[in-house]
Amino acid sequence: MTSYNSPFTGTVIQPTDVSYRSITLSANTQLQWPINGNATDDYSARIMNVTATTGGLSLYMPPANQTSVGNDALIRNVGANSFTVKDYAGTNTIITVAAGEAKYIYITANPTTTGTWGNIAFGTGTSSADAATLAGYGLLATGTTLNQSHPVSSLITGYTFADSDRASTYVWTGGAGTATLPNASSLGNNWFLLFKNNGSGTVAVSTTSSELFDGLTAKAFAPGESSFIVCTGTQFVTVGYGQSSEFAFNVLTKPVTGGSYTLTASEASNTIQFYTGTLTSNVTVNYPPVVNLYVISNQTSAGGFTLTVTTGIVGAANAVIPAGGQATVICDGTNFYNANTTQAGATSISLSNGTAGAPSLNFASETNTGVYRPGAGRFGISVLGSLIADVNASGLSITGTGTFSGGVSGGSF
Repeated sequence: MTSYNSPFTGTVIQPTDVSYRSITLSANTQLQWPINGNATDDYSARIMNVTATTGGLSLYMPPANQTSVGNDALIRNVGANSFTVKDYAGTNTIITVAAGEAKYIYITANPTTTGTWGNIAFGTGTSSADAATLAGYGLLATGTTLNQSHPVSSLITGYTFADSDRASTYVWTGGAGTATLPNASSLGNNWFLLFKNNGSGTVAVSTTSSELFDGLTAKAFAPGESSFIVCTGTQFVTVGYGQSSEFAFNVLTKPVTGGSYTLTASEASNTIQFYTGTLTSNVTVNYPPVVNLYVISNQTSAGGFTLTVTTGIVGAANAVIPAGGQATVICDGTNFYNANTTQAGATSISLSNGTAGAPSLNFASETNTGVYRPGAGRFGISVLGSLIADVNASGLSITGTGTFSGGVSGGSF
């Protein structure tokens, strides 16, 4: 900021002062400082009564860098139409003056021609604060009043929230991702924002350092979940977290033939899923990386081909559903796990026949090793896709050599 001082008196120099002027505004008008006694130009006065002949007109103030900070003007609208007062050349709006209003403006910084201007609204006969000047985060000036405001922004990648995000609304529209909250002690006890996951994957909103968020260092927002996130000054809490408490099972029936399929967020929201069709090759179904429980039924005509469900994340555990079989599986956002570790409340369990390459009962890390039904009255043990032991009503057939630590007895060899 610059002030111009007289070398003789040491006091601040202002352009030659004109105390009062009445202006009829019929077009956008650029004002000048009343320098060198020129009274023929459109000059600025300390007090100006303005009558705008039509709406939408503007007064442009003189260059801010040609005077001292603190130089001011009181502008009163004595007409029936509103007008705006802008900085030099109309770059930015300083104030809008409605009919009957009086507003006081002054320069607070003058490094450029536009400068920075402050303002106070005098209203119609009484002094009052200008709503636009008072509006901060979460507030919007509408006319002369302050109104609540929660501006909406979209997120598709990782983001770190800031103090300036107070009262904002953030809507996540990407896949799985992360967001980070600022330090709670720097925000204080009253900062908040609104968060909604409208994307296709889980969003983990984490804290800084060891601060907690609902008792955790990270809070998971599944697709469709939302809440207020409020800072207490030492930690964060949610208000209204989650989806509707109404719970319903939905069913997806999806035809497949072979290759790779990617479920949409809407398809993956169905807890019960049926896969149908005649397979011509192995099928891989990619699920969104979200925490969920699924009941999956493979009703395809397999022809020896497999149906694999996965999140597509490298190194994650997948689940293979044999033709004619169904499985209840849990996805932890990365891996698929068998939801059953014991059979409770049932007297029997039935498996599909399976094949040597895809035995009915196998291992997640080696799906071609396990047991299956090679044919009527037969029980087979498959190792790496080959039938090694075949048990039937006549006895046991072994492919390969045998090693017996306790000897063999009975019968003839």
